[in-house]
Amino acid sequence: MPLSKPPSLQHPINAAIASAPFHSSSNPPVLRAPEPHPCPLPLPSSFEPELCSTIAMAGWGGFVEKAKPYVAMISLQFGYAGMNVLTKVSLNQGMSHYVLVVYRHAFATICIAPFALILERKVRPKMTWSIFLQIFVLAMLGPVIDQNFYYAGLKFTGPTFACAMSNILPAMTFVMAVIFRMEKLDMRKVRCQAKVAGTAVTVAGAMLMTLYKGPLMELAWTRHASPAHGEAPAAAAAAISGRDWFLGSVFVIIATLAWAALFILQTHTIRQYSAHLSLTMLVCFVGTLQAIVVTFVMERRLSVWTIGFDMNLLAAAYAGIVTSSIAYYVQGLVIQKTGPVFASAFSPLMMIIVAVMGSFILSEKIYLGGVLGAVLIVAGLYSVLWGKHKETREKETDAKMALPMAASASSKQDGVGAGDDAEGDMGNGVMRSSSGVRGAPAAGAGAGAV
Repeated sequence: MPLSKPPSLQHPINAAIASAPFHSSSNPPVLRAPEPHPCPLPLPSSFEPELCSTIAMAGWGGFVEKAKPYVAMISLQFGYAGMNVLTKVSLNQGMSHYVLVVYRHAFATICIAPFALILERKVRPKMTWSIFLQIFVLAMLGPVIDQNFYYAGLKFTGPTFACAMSNILPAMTFVMAVIFRMEKLDMRKVRCQAKVAGTAVTVAGAMLMTLYKGPLMELAWTRHASPAHGEAPAAAAAAISGRDWFLGSVFVIIATLAWAALFILQTHTIRQYSAHLSLTMLVCFVGTLQAIVVTFVMERRLSVWTIGFDMNLLAAAYAGIVTSSIAYYVQGLVIQKTGPVFASAFSPLMMIIVAVMGSFILSEKIYLGGVLGAVLIVAGLYSVLWGKHKETREKETDAKMALPMAASASSKQDGVGAGDDAEGDMGNGVMRSSSGVRGAPAAGAGAGAV
């Protein structure tokens, strides 16, 4: 929406020009400020300082209000980065990623349950077999498939690589939305061309990261650092073999596809079960039960369940409480205020934070193929986000244009004449059309959200 000029720059200047007297050509015109309008009421002597203080506080409050979404999303990226690094440390110490998924979502369920049970006790929809089946599939896609494959890919590669690869999520969600006819594709429009081109560039970046490893890249602050755990430099450089690199890439791609499928199904489920906190709690709880079954099948040793007050417990608690509970709530507030495109635009920041933290804490090795692929993925990501932003703006413009047309049609249908009655009925027509139009874009935005 284009920004209009502030009122303070429109009316005072025009008034000054209009009130300026005309002079002959020998004397230049003089602009005079308009006379201040006298105030009929006497003002106390302390009014001016109080007014200045009030204006200053209002300006500061507006700045803080506008800065809140940015501070929240930047803080979330640090939280996500910490989860990736802590999880990598825990996996390196031998913790099973199957057990980590169980403990993570158990912590998440315990953290979300009190808020869901109390805050949504009066608005929680009735549970049906259809909704329960959808929750079961959501739990299978999220906690079980996505988390296990992501942790496996993280173990085989590294936190920076996994974070970079996971940026293909918006493109994969767009592809699935087109396949399931939840997203309309009109190649005559620039926004659709941007989303298709961004998706192609993103896929190319993912393929480059998967198939090309490249030489080791030495960072300035890690060039003279000693390898972790007393490894020889050659062994540390070859810590990620070609086979592990390929398997890790495939695992992260599978995890991202599962997460995109979860978004598609969640869009349908949330229309029938609109209690967001309760839905998240149920998905985490059912996912915990499913993850327990998967762990018993994949891990035959009971010793894998043993956990103490160590890094393994910290990684599970941090991932469950911070990234699966607090981050969900905060990101939901940001998306509600600014939209999903704004929230998604900060995801490359997490990759940068993880790269710096991983190089310091884990002595992580970064390869040329990963860097080149990450650059392509980020470029494709922002192309998809730009196309989605243009689509959202077009929907908002169409909705605003539909309001006067609907109001005019309503007034003609009711046979309204001129005068006060016409104005009243026109207002009613606008209210009716407004309530009708706002529902349609909301559903469309939810279905096509990337």
